Amino acid sequence: MKFYSKSIMQRSLTSLVRPLVAKRGFSTNSEKIVASVLFERLPVVIPKIDPVVYAFEEFSFRWRNQFRRRYPDEFLDKSDSRGKGDYQMDYVPAPRITEADKTNDRKSLQRALDRRLYLLLYGNAYGAPDGKPFWHFPEKVYESEETLRKCAELALESVLGDLSRTYFVGNAPIGHMVVQPTDKGQDFPSFKRFIFKSQVIATNKFNIGKCEDYLWVTKDELLEYFPEQAEYLNKMIIS
Repeated sequence: MKFYSKSIMQRSLTSLVRPLVAKRGFSTNSEKIVASVLFERLPVVIPKIDPVVYAFEEFSFRWRNQFRRRYPDEFLDKSDSRGKGDYQMDYVPAPRITEADKTNDRKSLQRALDRRLYLLLYGNAYGAPDGKPFWHFPEKVYESEETLRKCAELALESVLGDLSRTYFVGNAPIGHMVVQPTDKGQDFPSFKRFIFKSQVIATNKFNIGKCEDYLWVTKDELLEYFPEQAEYLNKMIIS
């Protein structure tokens, strides 16, 4: 049996760890890492059926209907009268078009009920061109947090005040991008932005803080605010 010294074992572990760090995409130098949050509200109502899908469903119904079993009329009469009483209520569907849709109120969560909405903030953020405010996701520069997801949670919490009405989807980011300075005169180097996904839970209003302005936008609207990253975001965001 061979015995290895402590220094040899430490060198072996170091040689194993370095490739893992490189593969995960984290930097081993002083390059900044930013945790960003794609905060979404899921659809509230069922989206409208595509006309092609509707035509297929209609055809399928008619095809099955010609082979269905024919029940006696007296049996159907009994079935129709079953369950009727004073407690029965008529179903009235909620309107798809809300007042926020009519006024294009992008600060409201009561719009585009059949679509996903995403939170955008307007204000100062790391890597802003010329230090000016711009539209961005909730984010925070990674410092000494236990995990990168914890950093993302702190970023969203600083905007919402608490995370009681949120749900983070998984522990890993859904995407990342390397951001290069657009101006050579800028005093910050390139940095990596890791994007996590979180979702709205059981509420239709948040008190958004720590920003000059905010919006709730659909995916198509969101891409208009990020023309340079539109192609990447379009592939990353599933809606």
